[in-house]
Amino acid sequence: MKVLITGASGQVGKALLESAPTQFEPRALTRQELDISDEGAVRDALAAWQPALIINAAAYTAVDKAESEPELAAAINAQGPRHLSQAARSIPGCRLLHISTDYVFDGRATEAYRPTDPTNPLSVYGRTKLSGETAVLEVLRERAVVLRTAWVYAAQGKNFLLTMLRLMRERGAVRVVADQYGAPTAAASIARALWTIAQRPDIRGILHWTDGGTASWYEFAQAIAEEGRASGLLPDPVQVTPITSAEYPTAAPRPAYSVLDSAASIAQLGLTPTPWRVNLRATLNQLAHTAR
Repeated sequence: MKVLITGASGQVGKALLESAPTQFEPRALTRQELDISDEGAVRDALAAWQPALIINAAAYTAVDKAESEPELAAAINAQGPRHLSQAARSIPGCRLLHISTDYVFDGRATEAYRPTDPTNPLSVYGRTKLSGETAVLEVLRERAVVLRTAWVYAAQGKNFLLTMLRLMRERGAVRVVADQYGAPTAAASIARALWTIAQRPDIRGILHWTDGGTASWYEFAQAIAEEGRASGLLPDPVQVTPITSAEYPTAAPRPAYSVLDSAASIAQLGLTPTPWRVNLRATLNQLAHTAR
């Protein structure tokens, strides 16, 4: 089966390419190779390749920068998915799996968000991602799947894990927000869920998927410090100090609680989420092995 993967240079795009099952023939394109905000380029690429499946891993993910670049964020996160959906509609049976985010919620909940819960994004990033979801589901309907995930990291790219490791090495101490809660999720976990969905043409609509458990950014950083030292990536103990969101103002407001309920996905996909700390340890061991 021919599969077109957008955003090939991103964390999830790379994880998808590395883990593609043998029955799929993936073609992974970077933004330089296919800018999904360019409607004509998308139409031409799909017409030439004629994929049976598209996995949209392309996104504008600079949450704070999006506040000053709303047009660019919208072009990639909202218009891009619409272009992909419209082009896919002209290919008989072509499905689209679209990756979205926990930031479509406002974080005022006290329990994990279900796919059917009302959305209310707080930021430009969240609003443009929600617009992308809406476009995909409106245009392709039963041939579309939106997979929301959260706090994505990998052994490469730009993410919280790699930023923390760098700061911990440079400073020996970090101050991290302790009043925002979510679920750290390895890019490889998202790829596993997406490839499972790819093999299930009966699945449609909105799904949630993250690694198991919850954490604050502070707890995530604490775990990075502990596991980083255990793996040899951090030579000395690191001081991790909890702070409030008010003490670390950002251009874009974040949801205070954006834990996603994956129960429906677990039931449909037959997958069990790996605890987030287990995947963190595996990623750090991978980084340590590469560094040797």
